[in-house]
Amino acid sequence: MKFPSFQNNRVCFFMLVVLIFSACKTEQSTEPNKLDQIISSVRETYAPDKRVALFDIQSEGNSSGYILKGKTNLPEALDTFKKELDSQNIKYTDSIEVLPSEKLEGKIYGVINNSVANLRSKPAHSAELVTQGTLGMPLNVYQKERSWYHIQTPDNYLGWVDAGGIELMTKKEFDEWKATDKVIYTDTYGKSYTEADASSDAVSDVVAGNIFSLVTEDSDFYEVKYPDGRKAYLLKDEADSFDEWKSKLAFTKESLVETSKTMLGVPYLWGGTSTKGVDCSGFTKTVYLMNGMIIPRDASQQIHEGTLIDNSKDFDKLIAGDLLFFGRKATDSTSERVIHVGMWIGDNQFIHSAGNVHISTMDKNAENFDAYNYNRYLRTKRILNETGEGLLYLTKENVF
Repeated sequence: MKFPSFQNNRVCFFMLVVLIFSACKTEQSTEPNKLDQIISSVRETYAPDKRVALFDIQSEGNSSGYILKGKTNLPEALDTFKKELDSQNIKYTDSIEVLPSEKLEGKIYGVINNSVANLRSKPAHSAELVTQGTLGMPLNVYQKERSWYHIQTPDNYLGWVDAGGIELMTKKEFDEWKATDKVIYTDTYGKSYTEADASSDAVSDVVAGNIFSLVTEDSDFYEVKYPDGRKAYLLKDEADSFDEWKSKLAFTKESLVETSKTMLGVPYLWGGTSTKGVDCSGFTKTVYLMNGMIIPRDASQQIHEGTLIDNSKDFDKLIAGDLLFFGRKATDSTSERVIHVGMWIGDNQFIHSAGNVHISTMDKNAENFDAYNYNRYLRTKRILNETGEGLLYLTKENVF
């Protein structure tokens, strides 16, 4: 009988160690992948759109399992996440912060305090302008970083606003502010005054949709109060009692067209949602807001609301107020991309913000025919008087 040599024994032993080590290594390396898959699955279920929901979770491995870090404003999602980890016998230390932050010391509500406040993607003035908030808009406040606050608007959009644009409030202060009688500014653009006199100094500029607390009124002026307590006067010809304004909302196609034309010539501004400047979806959003409806912020969100009217350029089906969406159609290898939105005003015409707010037509023989958007047309949706998760009616919801 021939026995293996000592050298062969060494080789076999080495190979066995390598196989064992490789097996252990493979088993350990699959667990982070499993953990990442669980994070992705929960995020896809509860926060598929990071513009309106936050589930930012990371993990770090250590000798006893994993340290989970990050932030979320979705307690239910976090609970589901941890239950799934437990069911998979994944050991972890929970260091995830559930927002709003305790460092805010109860001031987890806010109200926009300037005529228009810029909301950015990150806590810096150099960051992308993602949307705007107008004076009187209520906010949920989640966290503070330097002089910036992470907030969420009534349409659930997330952004960062600098401290100068927001008045922080406790629940009690916020409830007291909401309970006051309100005044809404209805002109496209104007000023508030230090006295009941249009020749007096301005307190600030004001834009359509700005909302103030009512102090008192006379035949020509409303005396109003800003969220931070400043007092001012608004011309009655340019404003209205918020309750009276709501009672007069008609929710008609005619009122939408009338409002849209007051904004003709307003310049295009990426991220803009006010009469100082609007992007395409900021324009449609502002028009609908001034007619008592809060609709989603972006064109790619707006397109999911309402009822499909057309997707084959049969424009005879459209009525004023319908939203037309433009972009790139889906192919076998690429998904649909919604890039632009405008509002139908009848007579083969639509109004939209591109360069500035202007009217274009789908009539190929007209001087203002918009061949570019005609060629990238996707479909038309009707949202006026429709219902949906992303549609809020100010006559039904106590937003302000």
